[in-house]
This record gives sequence, structure tokens and C-alpha cells, in this order.
Amino acid sequence: MRASRTERDAPAPPPDAYEAAVRLLTGRPHSELELRRKLVHRRCPPEDIDQAVARVRELGYLDDAAFARGLAAVRARTRGPALIAAELAAKGVDRDLVSAAVGAVDRAELVAAARRLAERAARGGAERRLVAGRLLRRGFPGDVVREVLDG
Repeated sequence: MRASRTERDAPAPPPDAYEAAVRLLTGRPHSELELRRKLVHRRCPPEDIDQAVARVRELGYLDDAAFARGLAAVRARTRGPALIAAELAAKGVDRDLVSAAVGAVDRAELVAAARRLAERAARGGAERRLVAGRLLRRGFPGDVVREVLDG
């Protein structure tokens, strides 16, 4: 027996919010706001989203502080603190958690990352001021840029 046209065209029921949350968090860490946005996009009911978020937080699968530290550590290889902080803020991470995560990035790591980017740009023949501008746009502070270009 064939399904009627209205049965075939009926929208699928929303997915289970908890199962969707776990699937998303299995792929990569998310901030709470990111996770909520994705569950809303999947048409999960708001009350189910609240319950799912509370449950994954309780189980330790969702932790904005750990998310911020991890993202800051990875991004510090190619970006400065200003750009990292902006990305975390855009993902809905609390300002205090952003400050702590960015502050945990070792200055030596920042200098090394800026030096790698500066050397790459210099190999391409870029002038000193262009290299400085590139590093500043990547979020590196002025004192780190000066240290890299003067050292």
C-alpha cells in the first residue's frame, strides 16, 4: 500500500535532543551556545534542549571552560590572543572564561607562532611593515610583533 502524498510530505519529527547533542559532542567539543544553536536548527523543542544540555553538562560532555582552553591552545599556533578571544566570544563563551583561556597561552608560544608566520611572510619577500600588519591582523599584540621583528 502506498503512502498518501500528505504522509510522504509531512515533516519528520524532531530528533531526540539528547541523542543529537551527544552525536554533536562526539564529533568535536562545542560551547553551550553553539550546541543550543545546532539543536534549535534541528528543530528540537526548547524544553528538550534545556534538559539535554543539562544532562550532557552533568555527564561532563559539555564544559565551556575546557572548550575555551582547548580552542585557545590550538588557535595559538597561528593566531594571537585578540583573534582567539573574538572567536571564543562569537561562540558564546563567557568573558571570564575567555580571559582565563587566552591568559593561559604561554607568551613563548605566542612569540614562536608569530615568528613562524613572520618568517613565512619574509620568505615571500614581504616588507617589514607588511609583516607587522599581517601579525597585528592575526591578533598578536604589538609588543610581540616588535619582539619578533626586532629579534
